Amino acid sequence: MKIFKFYDDAIIPVYQTDGAAGFDFYAHINEPYTMKPGEIKDFGTGVGVEIPKGYELRLSSRSGLAFKNHISLLNGIGVIDSDFRDEVRALLVNFGDEDFTIEPGMRIAQGVVTKYTHVEFEEVSELSKTGRAGGFGSTGVK
Repeated sequence: MKIFKFYDDAIIPVYQTDGAAGFDFYAHINEPYTMKPGEIKDFGTGVGVEIPKGYELRLSSRSGLAFKNHISLLNGIGVIDSDFRDEVRALLVNFGDEDFTIEPGMRIAQGVVTKYTHVEFEEVSELSKTGRAGGFGSTGVK
């Protein structure tokens, strides 16, 4: 996948282990930024990508930041399409009760490239029945 550095000091995403599905994106900021509880802020990564057609880049929260510090992507998962050519940005939220400081070069999100299929939509008068309805826990918890 092609990657472009918008800034000379931007950090190229890196897989941290050989078995990792996700690669880390780094905060491209000039100085530390302290997020207040409940604050939402977007952080640039300093890089752009050229994703092959038929693939997408899914931007996700880093589990350690989410679990230990309550810092997550606001929208859960960000979908970056193959025709997007601007800087990859992470929209973070501080779900915690304490300030949290994002440092320059901190790993703030992870990306996974996945293949997708475009479908054709066919309008119908009803959908086939499967025995499931309701959603939001309709199959129970046990």
